[in-house]
Amino acid sequence: MPFNVVYVLLLVNVAIGVAPDGPWVDFNLSPESKTIYPSGLKGVYGAVSNAHNLIDGGDATFSAKDSYFTLDFGQEVGGLISLNVDTASPESRIALSFTESPLYISPTTSDDSAVQCANMSYDGVLALPIPLTTGYWTMSADRLRGGFRYLTIVSGADSPVTISNVSCSITFMPHWQDLRDYAGYFYALDPYSSDEDFLTKIWYSGAYTVQTVTIAVDTGRKDPPVPGWENNATAGIASPIIVDGAKRGRAVWSADLGLAVSTQFVSTNDLIPTRNAIATLFSEQNPETGQLPYSGPPLSEEGSDTYQAWTLIGTYNYHLYSGDTAWLQETWANYTKALQYLEDKVDSTGLLYVTATGDWGRLWQGGYNSEANAILYKASTRRPVFKASTIMNDTALAAAYAANASSLKTRFNEGFWSPTEGMYRDNLTSKLYPQDANSLAVLFNLTIFAEQASSVSAGLTRYWNEVGAVSPELPDNVAPFIGAMELQAHFASGNDARAMDLLRVQWGYMLYTPISVQSTLLEGYTSNGSLYYRSYDGYDYDASFISHSHGWSTGPTSALTFYVLGLTVTSPQGQTWSVAPHTSGLPAAQGGFETPLGWFGVMWTSTTGNFSISIATPEGTTGEVQLPFNGTVSVDGNVLAHNTWEIITLAGGNHTLVVQTSK
Repeated sequence: MPFNVVYVLLLVNVAIGVAPDGPWVDFNLSPESKTIYPSGLKGVYGAVSNAHNLIDGGDATFSAKDSYFTLDFGQEVGGLISLNVDTASPESRIALSFTESPLYISPTTSDDSAVQCANMSYDGVLALPIPLTTGYWTMSADRLRGGFRYLTIVSGADSPVTISNVSCSITFMPHWQDLRDYAGYFYALDPYSSDEDFLTKIWYSGAYTVQTVTIAVDTGRKDPPVPGWENNATAGIASPIIVDGAKRGRAVWSADLGLAVSTQFVSTNDLIPTRNAIATLFSEQNPETGQLPYSGPPLSEEGSDTYQAWTLIGTYNYHLYSGDTAWLQETWANYTKALQYLEDKVDSTGLLYVTATGDWGRLWQGGYNSEANAILYKASTRRPVFKASTIMNDTALAAAYAANASSLKTRFNEGFWSPTEGMYRDNLTSKLYPQDANSLAVLFNLTIFAEQASSVSAGLTRYWNEVGAVSPELPDNVAPFIGAMELQAHFASGNDARAMDLLRVQWGYMLYTPISVQSTLLEGYTSNGSLYYRSYDGYDYDASFISHSHGWSTGPTSALTFYVLGLTVTSPQGQTWSVAPHTSGLPAAQGGFETPLGWFGVMWTSTTGNFSISIATPEGTTGEVQLPFNGTVSVDGNVLAHNTWEIITLAGGNHTLVVQTSK
């Protein structure tokens, strides 16, 4: 799109508060209607006539038992199936099965969502009521299917039956009428990918993934599970709410918020589900100890020091993006008590000693664990930011926590750093150098020298293979949750090319592999690309149980906005902001997001000898710009005298900066 048109769109968006139109909208996966129809026919087996007619609004007829066909909705969807039974006899039988992956298309069972089961058959099928009668039928609300791409319809009798008008009523984002109504966007062509639109596709893939895990509060997964599946549990204290997975899980998990909330912010800016999720966790806080559950109801599992800290980080991020000070004031006593619960576990070594060992799935958690200490450091450094705004008038306590964080950083490096490996140990004596702690140490600024961060960034590549970064702390598994932390760590350490390599390999695999949904993002997978993620560690070798739409896998969406585009907010609602593009060898990028203050937009282009960037931010804000190249700099046509590597401070409004670099 021509530069001047995009620039006008950036200006217009300040007034209308929605993302501008452009070629990027073609990659928005959200359906145009909340009633959707299958787009393809995956297969037909047995005595079925005219199954293809269902794609064009016609009907199909079964004439023998065990005959079936599979409809393809083209991407991940979720909700309630409806259909017309046009002709039937009392002996006729019809049943439905669902799956995200085409590997588990079956006339006898759905992929598992209620509980993991080694024979991959717990969920079974959903039979229509008998005797089968003609007319319009919709599955009951408690049996909604939260995530699937393929719907198989099977005849259970030899009596003929004709059906038509098969549709799915979307149930995610119940409070959002137009699912495509995004407040933010991102667009960049990638000349180094076999698909030049890969970066834009993965941004929208993450955004849509988070939409699919935003649900009505009364549609959580029932626990304990019942035969088949039921999604009628209460998942929190208010609706809507953000949960972990679309098909499976359907409960609040606090660590997932560490990535999914930022995805929400840069895409839809729909933060109400986040507030409800965090408030749910605080509502179940132990009033004596301050311990939080690390999952929401009906699970309400306790026993995770790391997830406790992730809840605190999620609280900070929610306030940063929303500026919801009234809610923060209501939550403040819970917040401080939860942080004190962790601080009380810091012993004479100056390190957190983990006793509540639940975590993201990794092995060997507990004791003086480096990952847990890194997350506590991040949570501790968030509190002074709250205090700096003088919201709670608690400056003395803020200073104490800041001092504790500083001490923790020193002890972290003394205790965990291995100068021979150039990485951080898993614990004080371990020879394991984990992906999680090393990624978080760089991302959360626990490194002391830039050389440390670069060493860690290089060291993490030892775990890469052709499908992604394999976590040594969860052997044989690729974990996109921690992979997203690594992705950001490479950017944060200035190793942009390495970040892009990981992005193309790991998220490229998830987006394009034919064994997934090719739309939303996998919870995890194994080192050879199979779906047996965590099979030996809690998932009972049930590869059908894996979620193919998981919010914790959406890290690239915010990373592309925050790093490649370079646009972040640095105080609530973006009253202050930062622009620091990581051009990563790309020729151009553009995008932006919205806060209650208005529109924040960036467009940059990079050619030999020239870098140009246009910035649009709300009037009354201030920001800092750090340019990616050295040279002669002009701001709004005025040449600057100082070194371009210094920070340039700008008032809100519309600005154009140009760098003439040496050729």
